[in-house]
Amino acid sequence: MRKPRKTTLQAYLFLAPALLLLAAFSFWPVGFGSFLAFTRYNLIDAPQWVGLDNFRDLFGDELFLSALKNSALYLLVVPLIQLLAMLLAVLVNNNLPGIKLFRAAYYLPVVTSVSVIGIIWNFMYTEDGVLNAALRWLHLINDPVGWLSDDHIALFAVMFITVWRGIGWYMVLYLAGLQAIPADVYEAAQLDGAGRWQRFWRITVPLLAPTILLCSVMSVLAAVKAFEEVQILTKGGPMQSTYTALFYAYEFGIKSLNFGRALAASLVMSAFCIALAWLNFRYLQPRDR
Repeated sequence: MRKPRKTTLQAYLFLAPALLLLAAFSFWPVGFGSFLAFTRYNLIDAPQWVGLDNFRDLFGDELFLSALKNSALYLLVVPLIQLLAMLLAVLVNNNLPGIKLFRAAYYLPVVTSVSVIGIIWNFMYTEDGVLNAALRWLHLINDPVGWLSDDHIALFAVMFITVWRGIGWYMVLYLAGLQAIPADVYEAAQLDGAGRWQRFWRITVPLLAPTILLCSVMSVLAAVKAFEEVQILTKGGPMQSTYTALFYAYEFGIKSLNFGRALAASLVMSAFCIALAWLNFRYLQPRDR
């Protein structure tokens, strides 16, 4: 009995530094922030307990409800980004001329600074920018489109950047999943007369189920927590049409020093993220596992 106990003690000693860091920078901030969500706190005065007042104020605030709706609308990027990433992974999994350069080109936005991406797309989205010039050259528009100044399309323009920026990351994950599938499975199916689409739907998709679950959970959480693109490109405008729930929390917490309201919004979003993750595990988890 002594040896297992000694091994267990050694294991906890090795884990101790990581657990202390998690406790200091993850568990304690989450716990204390959850407590502050039920208080009135402005970083100067001591927290004052107000119970559920912050949550009542939140759900009585039309701006927060609009931000919550925008965060939910942002989930539209999830199926699009997953489908495109999977198709690209299938494409780059072949030995084609220049395929390595193609992989690198699609992965480049992942490792590019968000600030640089914001500058590039802000230049492309301006009324005299590259995008409007290309559309006019193709005779698809007569007047320039205000991609970031029109409150009806600004959110979708920001969402497109999220799709463009994230495809490369999920493509790599799907590529790793594809390369883990044994080649003899495809060979056996081909000998049985299965066509390309049959092999894709009957073999590739089912065997990629764990990767699909992982990518779906990650992309759903990333979409709900969208912030950087909004902060750099629109700052919530025009007419607060690109406010997301996380940007709402940032505005109230960092700019207005209303930390109680901001942390209450963050707590609501945390519950939303947990619910979405549960739905993914409930409906996308492989049944045979």
